[in-house]
Amino acid sequence: MARNFFTTGCALSLSLLVLWIAPACAQPISTEVSVSTPTQSQLDPQTVIQQLAKSRVIYLGETHDSKEDHQAQIELLKALHQQNPKLAIGLEMFQRPFQSGLDRYLAGAITEEALRESTEYDQRWGFPWEFYAPIVAFAKENQLPIVALNAPTEVTRKVSRQGLNSLTPQEQRYIAPIAEIRLEPTRYRDRLRTIFDSFHSRKGNNRGFERFFEAQVLWDETMADAIAQFLRKNPDRQMVVLAGQGHVVYGDGIPNRVARRLPNIKQSIVLLNPSEELLQESAIADYFWKN
Repeated sequence: MARNFFTTGCALSLSLLVLWIAPACAQPISTEVSVSTPTQSQLDPQTVIQQLAKSRVIYLGETHDSKEDHQAQIELLKALHQQNPKLAIGLEMFQRPFQSGLDRYLAGAITEEALRESTEYDQRWGFPWEFYAPIVAFAKENQLPIVALNAPTEVTRKVSRQGLNSLTPQEQRYIAPIAEIRLEPTRYRDRLRTIFDSFHSRKGNNRGFERFFEAQVLWDETMADAIAQFLRKNPDRQMVVLAGQGHVVYGDGIPNRVARRLPNIKQSIVLLNPSEELLQESAIADYFWKN
């Protein structure tokens, strides 16, 4: 998988107090921000924040090595938190076996350095910690849960080599149940086939692609499973998900798999600083946020 590529349920009800104070205390949005929809309509950023507050899950689709995307994420998180303090943050950047490290950090039991060590962040994700440090610090400061979404690297690598059927019961512990993994939709398969062929100069074989596709879908289903599990257990929470754009565009990666688990859930997809090519795609996201 190319790293940068893989690099709504009812609306939450805000208390009368929060609704009353929101206009006066709204988190200011940078004047440099431009927000549009796939129909090219320009929107006021604060209006978009108010619209997003009605979704149970908000996806902020990033390019992992984009400093601008991470600046947009913290700005959006602060603004959304003003609208609804009952946020949770789902992060692709942490793998599910290491949830306890996040919990201990948020509880003040370990330092930020120990968090990186206990979650094996640098080995398993590898993009600069400085991109995500303000986000985990914001969560700690405001007592917001962080949910580790990702499947273990060892498992996705094994599936990419040997397929889903190769996984042992122990290896299945931190992924979505095998029975819930659906190798669909066709349009998603077709998009990934194009990427696979390009990466292999069109010399990749069908068996290799099928395993590649299984690994990608496993990744998506596992993150969707983690999101759905958390929201079932925490019906008062709204979740903001930070994940690579490839996992959220068109809803095919994570969002539609969450909707399958939580029917009628309201979700919104925000692409951060998308390329001009993506801006032309009418069904790719709900909002384009550029800073």
